[in-house]
Formats: sequence, C-alpha cells, structure tokens
Amino acid sequence: MDFEIRKDRTAQGPVKLRREREAYSRLMQQGYTNTEACRIVGIARRTGQKWRHGRGAEQRQKAAPPIRMVVPPSGVSRYLSEDERIHIADRLREKATVRAIAAELGRSPSTISREIRRNRTEGTRGQWHYRPHAAQARADARRPRPKARKITENPELHAAVQAMLDEQWSPEQICHALRRQFPDRPEMHVVHETVYQALYVQGRGELRRELAGALRSGRARRRPQRQANCRRSRFTDPMVMISERPAEAEDRAVPGHWEGDLILGKEHKSAIGTLVERSTRYVMLLHLPGDHTAETVRDALVATARTLPVQLKRSLTWDQGSEMARHAEFSLATDIPVYFCDPASPWQRGSNENTNGLLRQYFPKGTDLSVHTPEHLAAVADQLNRRPRKTLGWETPAERLAKLLAA
Repeated sequence: MDFEIRKDRTAQGPVKLRREREAYSRLMQQGYTNTEACRIVGIARRTGQKWRHGRGAEQRQKAAPPIRMVVPPSGVSRYLSEDERIHIADRLREKATVRAIAAELGRSPSTISREIRRNRTEGTRGQWHYRPHAAQARADARRPRPKARKITENPELHAAVQAMLDEQWSPEQICHALRRQFPDRPEMHVVHETVYQALYVQGRGELRRELAGALRSGRARRRPQRQANCRRSRFTDPMVMISERPAEAEDRAVPGHWEGDLILGKEHKSAIGTLVERSTRYVMLLHLPGDHTAETVRDALVATARTLPVQLKRSLTWDQGSEMARHAEFSLATDIPVYFCDPASPWQRGSNENTNGLLRQYFPKGTDLSVHTPEHLAAVADQLNRRPRKTLGWETPAERLAKLLAA
C-alpha cells in the first residue's frame, strides 16, 4: 500500500481528506472490511461508514455485513442504483457540481439534476436535503407498472381531449390549449405524448381508435423514429459502409479511389453527377439530362468508369442517396466496389463536397441543369483540372494524375 497517513489533519478546504477517501474506496473495492480499511487509512470507523452509505446511515448499517463500494459504469441500467444515489449524496455534501457528479457516474447531467429535484427531502427549517435511502424508496414506489393513465382516470380531461380531437386539433395544440384553459388545475394538464399514447395504445380504448386516422400522419399505428445507427437499409442490396474501405484510400497515397455525388438543379428536377479522385482531386462530370433515377445514374457511372485505366478503378464512395440503389449492378459491370458514408456525414466525402462548391460557380443553385451539354460539362471539368490547387503544392489535378500514372 503506497499510502501514508497524513500528518497534518487540519481541514483542507471544501473537500476534506480527498486522498484518504480515494485510498479508502480502493481498499473497499479490493474486499477489505470497513474496520480494516479505516485502520489502514487512519480514519474513524464512523467516517468510513458515512463515506460508504451517506450521512446518518451508519446507525442503519451497524448489523449489516460489510459490502464493497461500487459505482456502476454507464450503460448498465437505465435506472440509478442505490450505490449511485449514495455517491450523489456524498458529493453534494462536498459541494460538487451536478456536471462533476454526472461525469463521475457516467450519466447525463440532466439525469443527476432530475434525480436531485424529484427525490430530495424538505428539512425542518424549510431547507432541502438529498438523502440517498429515502430517494431510493421514492424511486422504488414510482416504478411499478402498469400505471393508470391520466386521461382514463379523469372523465373531465377525457371529454376535453376528445372534443378537441373532434375538431381535428393536433396533440400538441391540445396540450397548450388545456394549459391556457385551466391554468390553475394541473390535473387537467397533459403533454402531447400522453395524447399520442392514448390514441395508439391497443386494448385500452381511452380515446376512439378511429380518431387516429384524423391525425396528420394518417397512421392507425405509431411508427417509432429510429436513431441513425438503427436505420434499416434503403437498398435491396446490402450496403458496404465506409468503415470497411481499404486503408490505402484514407491516406490518399494510391490513385483510383473516387468520391461521388449529385448536384441538383431547380426544384430537384435536374442534376449533374460529380466524381472526384481522392489523391489528385481530378474531376469528372456525369451528364444526366433527363432524370437522376437509380437506373440513369448507374448507366452514366458505368459509361464513365469504362473510360478509365485499370489502375484508376479501385473504389467509389457515395452517400446514401436513392440514386445509388443499383450500386451492386454498377460494381458487377465495372469491378469497382462502392462504399457508403454514414448518415448525415458529408465530411466523409470532403473532396467531393469541396468540389461541388467550386462547381456552383458554373452551375448556380436554382437553375435548370439539363440545358448543359456533355461538351460543356467536359469543358468545365477540364478547367477545374487545369487549376493549381494549394493542397497539391500548387500543382494542377491533371499534372498530379499524370505523374502518378507514370510512376
């Protein structure tokens, strides 16, 4: 044990005996009893009990067997444990901030703030205190399910919500209207989620089921929103994500790895396809005069890829736009694998995004892009490929590509 008992035992500011407390916690985690840990660290046994259980808990814990002090890591449970509540109480007495406590427990600051606000106890002098065991008892009492729904238990509230739904009001409009109509009656207040739950719940019948069809979504069943990492693939053929792209594409040392996208014209009715080679920033443009469906984009990509030498056919990175629904057919025809960016991550195609910005000088937003001929697109691409680039040491993309191909 590389810990020495502090000789100067005077108060050390708002947080007292920090080193002793840390050493005590390590010993408890190693399986020492409270008595042994207190003797090694040099503190009173009651002080150790306060650190472990919270203020006033030493009397309730005298007969209990020694336990290890464990603060659960984030993600173990959506509910705060009793050990976490004890930690909150201890740190509040030490004047720690909510954000500091949240960081120590691996929780959101709003979780800690809400816990303190909901489960605190009013003292005899009107002051509020957070007591961990009382907070745990309150949380346990609130947890049992199922709970009676507010709209079901209050006939007046049920009738008011029903009348507003008959008028084709949205749940959010109902929520604010009730608060204005009954400002001093909290039992008549609901959040819009409560109304949605009452509409969509099955087998309960709080509100008439046919009213669900009157919602603007027109759905009789609720469709939950998915997080970005839980989205279902929009394509029949599975996507290969950018995380599986070869490492050589990342460092831009090897030519032949391309980034692609569409720039759209007026009312998204016309488009031009853009291709940028990652290591040289060489630009190629796809002529899409009629539409930009998956079949049209596939055919334009295949035609363009067939003009490239074999050493420039290594990969293509695209976003998850519907125009790439035929990506498997493109790969089969050209032997070029397609990698898809993560949702809402344009920086994963940084070269292409930058080039699209340069192209807007030639193809302004809100204009009809179908009027541009293939010859004009080739001339614009050639002009960009002959423009010196700072990122290439003031070489042009055409010069850099020629050097790489010669090497």
